[in-house]
Amino acid sequence: MSSLPVQRVTQIAPGKIKQLENAVESSIRGKTEAVRLALTCLLARGHLLIEDVPGVGKTTLAQAIARSVDGQFHRLQFTSDMLPSDVLGVTVYNNHTEEFEFKPGPVFTNFLLADEINRATPKTQSALLEAMNEQQVSVEGRSLALPEPFMVIATQNPAGHQGTYPLPESQLDRFLMRLRIGYPDSRSEREIIRHPSAPHGESTPCVLDRDQLRELQESVKQVTVDEAIVDYMLAIVERTRAHEGLALGVSPRGSQALYRAVQAHALVDGRTWALPDDVKILAPKVLGHRVMPAVRSSLAARRQPNDAAGERVIEEILSQLIVPL
Repeated sequence: MSSLPVQRVTQIAPGKIKQLENAVESSIRGKTEAVRLALTCLLARGHLLIEDVPGVGKTTLAQAIARSVDGQFHRLQFTSDMLPSDVLGVTVYNNHTEEFEFKPGPVFTNFLLADEINRATPKTQSALLEAMNEQQVSVEGRSLALPEPFMVIATQNPAGHQGTYPLPESQLDRFLMRLRIGYPDSRSEREIIRHPSAPHGESTPCVLDRDQLRELQESVKQVTVDEAIVDYMLAIVERTRAHEGLALGVSPRGSQALYRAVQAHALVDGRTWALPDDVKILAPKVLGHRVMPAVRSSLAARRQPNDAAGERVIEEILSQLIVPL
């Protein structure tokens, strides 16, 4: 699909994105910022990791995003006994044709909800690596393309670690963004209690088809990013590689992810140009899970129930850098 002219992006994209935002917010109330960040991830063609305590709407948000777009949706409840074939699919023998046939697994969809992904073993978690990075899977020597668009929305509970397998850095790096929802304010919680919505986003209206979503995703490429803002992003990345509190800094994949996210966030905000504020808002969400605290900082990181050590370092770096005007 060819990229859209900037003028057409300005005319069409804001209205479509606002419809999408309203549709998702009809199922999860009082979390406008979380919804906008999730839609930023969607438009940037990224994968989303939602990490928070039970009962705050992680699964509801994921399902609401999937239902707002007219695409295929599969949900996988990850467990410790799940096998890679439960994700990718399996080859079985057909007695009628006397041939082996491949039965596609749940990964062959537009939106895959990987619920409690840290409950699965590392072997099963790694089955998603190729799918998330290259939008294809390899089964018995064959490479099979996945549908477009394709997005993995994974959830995990950081509070209960019994029987879980923490995602390795290579898996975390495939997620464009790590998002926390948090508790609603008292006004929103009162509304939730008095007027509960349908469970798991079932009341979310479908406002876009797949072609319209792909058009919006292509529109992201038209967002202008000034060289000064690129320098600002690169300065953040360079600081993570030299920071004394980090054993591992942000990779070039992380730099690319931040650039795409900044473009998408500008479009969600109704602009065709990026601002330094886009970088300041997104850097902790996009880069925080891509860095590794140093050994001497690991104890402090473990004491944080939401594993926010990486985000705190990114916020510290942001406070030290001069914001381009």
